[in-house]
Amino acid sequence: MDKDLMVSVKNVSMEFNMSTEKVDSLKEYTMRLLKGQLFFESFWALKDISVDVYRGETLGIVGNNGSGKSTLLKIIAGVMKPTKGSSEIYGSLSPMIELGAGFDPDLTGRENIFLNGAILGHSKAFMDSVYDEIVDFSELGPFIDTPLKNYSSGMQARLAFATSTVVKPEILIVDEVLGVGDFHFQEKCERRIHELMDNNTTVIFVSHSIEQVQRICRRAIWINKGVLMMDGPVNEVCETYLRESS
Repeated sequence: MDKDLMVSVKNVSMEFNMSTEKVDSLKEYTMRLLKGQLFFESFWALKDISVDVYRGETLGIVGNNGSGKSTLLKIIAGVMKPTKGSSEIYGSLSPMIELGAGFDPDLTGRENIFLNGAILGHSKAFMDSVYDEIVDFSELGPFIDTPLKNYSSGMQARLAFATSTVVKPEILIVDEVLGVGDFHFQEKCERRIHELMDNNTTVIFVSHSIEQVQRICRRAIWINKGVLMMDGPVNEVCETYLRESS
């Protein structure tokens, strides 16, 4: 294995079975499923995707809604297993795939910091040592002992990003999380990502904002209806995507 290879996706395809009929309740769905009266059609979210990402690279993934971007990230993060092909990572991974994933809405911000740290494999002693840095970066000091269910989506994003990036991971996956919250905090997050990049963190980034992808990433891939259309320098890929999608 190339010592600088951090993520290797080989011939990945992902199939989902979609119900072809309208079912009005979970009870009806279960009964029809048990009786073999429910019919499905196959939907391929990804089709034979291959991509390698190397140490220190910043890879943006662009495409329309439903193109397969988030599915690919979930496979890379190990949340999903592909129907065909393989995905391997070679380093410590910090995924920010779904806003609030790994958080408990009934716990306070403070408690969720330690919960999330435990999920990421960090000791309580380590989380104690970085707690103040997380709170300072998130700017949630006055609300840190408030239950998470009372946080706005932007506040949750602040806490998630601050907790996920305090450890300087070898691989950081970011999916749309920077799309919520205020512009000031988005700029702050971008600065931290650039700091991680300077320390050779590999970043895989998805955003609705093409401008944000171009600011953060040096390389991009374009996925359309599950098919890899283009892989190359970020500006070339983004400009082609925008031109072909308009």
